[in-house]
Amino acid sequence: MPYKIMADAVVLIHFLWIVFLIFGAVAGARNKSLKIFHVSGLGFALLTQMFGFYCPLTYLEAWLRARHNPALAYSGSFIVHYMEKIIYIEIPHSLIIWLTVMLCAFNAWFYLRKRKQP
Repeated sequence: MPYKIMADAVVLIHFLWIVFLIFGAVAGARNKSLKIFHVSGLGFALLTQMFGFYCPLTYLEAWLRARHNPALAYSGSFIVHYMEKIIYIEIPHSLIIWLTVMLCAFNAWFYLRKRKQP
């Protein structure tokens, strides 16, 4: 039972990490340390997608699920696995890469744009 709880916690942390990567620029615009962490996370996400690696949280969750019940373990990407559960179709890896690049580009624009001083 503790492995299932830990695996579920990893899924929650993974989800929050993705939310942070999507919306972290808002908080990062006001906090330099958070901005560095956010940009580093975006770079890590881009590299993992470009080179076909999986997030370490994916491996951790799969390991915990396998320890709890081997039938619950899965191989592959966290995003693809859970998105398939939500929308019942397979997401091409190229789409994930494209979305990651667009997210990085948007955040670069957000951080580098000129702000109007009141």
